[in-house]
Amino acid sequence: MGTTEAVGSPFDSGVSDRRVPDGRPAGPVLPRLLLGAQLRALREESGISREDAGHAIRASRSKVSRLEAGRHGNKPRDVTDLLTHYGVTDEAERAALLALAKEANTPGWWQYYSDVVPPWMQTYLGAEQAASVIRCFEVQRVPALLQTPAYARASIRLGHPDADAQETERRVTLRMERRRVLHRDPPARLWAVIDEAALRRPVGGLDTMRAQLRHLIDICRLPQITLQIIPFLAGGYAAESGPVTVLRLPGGQLPDVVCLEQLATALYPDKPAEIERYWDVMNRLGLEAEPPEETPTILHRILQET
Repeated sequence: MGTTEAVGSPFDSGVSDRRVPDGRPAGPVLPRLLLGAQLRALREESGISREDAGHAIRASRSKVSRLEAGRHGNKPRDVTDLLTHYGVTDEAERAALLALAKEANTPGWWQYYSDVVPPWMQTYLGAEQAASVIRCFEVQRVPALLQTPAYARASIRLGHPDADAQETERRVTLRMERRRVLHRDPPARLWAVIDEAALRRPVGGLDTMRAQLRHLIDICRLPQITLQIIPFLAGGYAAESGPVTVLRLPGGQLPDVVCLEQLATALYPDKPAEIERYWDVMNRLGLEAEPPEETPTILHRILQET
């Protein structure tokens, strides 16, 4: 389940080569989360409030809160001052945390696409590309990681009608690059639940949709992918409010990331009780949907009727 586990020391296994399994740098999200969790633990152990910590780095309580939540980069001077304020004198501990702070400011590969990736999405991409497990529910569209280029292009045009051809293609390329997380060694495990409506809606036209359905038939046979469909006959279900994604990060040191994407932003509920609630929703959806072994049959039927 999505309970928050205790945060261990980030220097137990070293921080000099924190990479996703396919060899690319993991980017700043994991280091930011680890650094923030460790700084919070040190602050709480020393009995210092966020207000007092903010004074130590000439900043506000909210900046300390954002730093501890791993929501933005850091200034090395701020981390150094906080460690001093918290009474951290061990040189090895300070060096390891400062190395983690440096890594937390290293750009991720997806930042090459910063012109089409808003700040709120950078947080999600960093977590997605480092995740060991990705669980998602979609109502209107095929999940992004399972889209064909043609379907992705049509979907992106619907969401960004003012984008020119070059911008559209950059967005398509980014979306295709994201799929590598499912084919690295070892791959992330994807468990997707899709409303039947998303499979009946011919995004991009009938030919594009048929190709997309055939792609789903092929890809759902991969051992790292579990695909379930909620049929129309199922009636109501646990997440009628909209799409949900839950990401489990590797190492067992960090809480899961919940993303609720909206029209022009996303929400990231981060309280343990909220994370647990969304895991419960995802588990209920898995029970309400048709079992995974029925998915190819359902997809073949929809393909014949499309």
